[in-house]
Amino acid sequence: MALPRIILIDDNPARGQQFLAVIQFLEYRGELYSAENFSEKMHSVDDVLTVFVGAGIDKQATVIKSVVELVTGIPVILLIDKGTFLQVPSAIQNLVTSIQEWPVTYTVLMDSLQALQHKQQNHVKSAPRSPDNKGLAGSSEAIKQVRFLIDQVADSDATVLILGESGKGKEVVARALHRASSRHNHAFVPVNCGAIPAELLESELFGHEKGAFTGALATRQGRFEMAEGGTLFLDEIGDMPMPMQVKLLRVLQERSFERVGSNKTIHCDVRVISATHRDIEQAIVENLFREDLFYRLNVFPIEMPALRERVEDIPLLIKELSSRLKKNKRATVTLTPDAVNILMQHTWPGNVRELANLIERVAIIKPNGLVDVADLPAKFREFSVSDEIVVEQAPENFLELAQEMEDKLEQAVVQKVFSAQLPEEGMDLKEYLNEVEISLIKQALDECNGVVAHAAKLLNMRRTTLVEKLKKFDL
Repeated sequence: MALPRIILIDDNPARGQQFLAVIQFLEYRGELYSAENFSEKMHSVDDVLTVFVGAGIDKQATVIKSVVELVTGIPVILLIDKGTFLQVPSAIQNLVTSIQEWPVTYTVLMDSLQALQHKQQNHVKSAPRSPDNKGLAGSSEAIKQVRFLIDQVADSDATVLILGESGKGKEVVARALHRASSRHNHAFVPVNCGAIPAELLESELFGHEKGAFTGALATRQGRFEMAEGGTLFLDEIGDMPMPMQVKLLRVLQERSFERVGSNKTIHCDVRVISATHRDIEQAIVENLFREDLFYRLNVFPIEMPALRERVEDIPLLIKELSSRLKKNKRATVTLTPDAVNILMQHTWPGNVRELANLIERVAIIKPNGLVDVADLPAKFREFSVSDEIVVEQAPENFLELAQEMEDKLEQAVVQKVFSAQLPEEGMDLKEYLNEVEISLIKQALDECNGVVAHAAKLLNMRRTTLVEKLKKFDL
């Protein structure tokens, strides 16, 4: 079993090397990237336990925002020099999972890593294991067919062409194929062929040598080299220019290529998955796409159904999208059955992407609230609730119930704190209250597996306040 990966992003070479030595001593796999190149060089984060960021104060905000976006769902820990905590803006403190001073002590580092591993293992054990899910929310026959096709072709190295309208989730299918394949321990490298100018696409795919063209100031790897041993996902392949189609065909046939400006042949072991929203067969008729390339790419086609063809999946998709918002520490929402009923009548020309944008929008308008029909945009309110559409009912007063549970919890805590009897000989009240506070903080940290930000929410205090208390009580 592979050891968990721990990543450090730092421009301080001395600290980086010391950190890697400590991580290896603790029997973890350590990787070091600079603040300038981590987004280019760090492609796979599937088995990463946590990411440490040690960038200087002047770069912290930019680097941390980029890291959080790149490693969504993975704990990010900020490394700071001793005595500089007050220099870290609260906006940055809210972005990271926790903050540790460098050099870290063995106990603090080991305890935090073990807590993260424990939380990760518990999440894996407690999460409902659904081998058929593939990351594709839904229970419709159409989505079940997509999962079946993924299972059929995952272990093969056959090229796969994913077809369907924009916004259907074609990249989700490509990533599911990669995760289910024997290449899952290697990189998954996506390229949007329609977003890169034609004159730069060759360099993007195959790389270039220094001085190959104006602006080529250094040798650069292409996406094929980055994906070595893994999967290269060519999105919007239908937008690829004809000259590049010829070069791509050669790579698929011979499994080799040359960087721009080089005559050295590089052999590659890469599985290619492509996707497009265009009608490729019509493009062939119009001489916009090579027929021989189409047959190379279309060995195993997978057609993604439009959302309007699987409206029964909308309640599950809403739940999944809301969960993602919560996972990213953003406000989430709950929709009433009537609101879901209305959404199931829309044609969704933008497919799942349009639904995701709607959920994000209503989460901003009514953060952590209950969304009813009246809260939906005007175009949805034109529909009326249909008796023919059955949506699983939820308690109408669930927000009141949630508040009631919160009040009961608060009462229980208050009762526990103030039920103590005053001894005849008297007591040190300050010391007693400190003990109570320490006990509650420890309970909150245990409940949240050591994640300070989550424990602070449980204790209804600012994260920075809790950090100061941890220092005060030497916890």
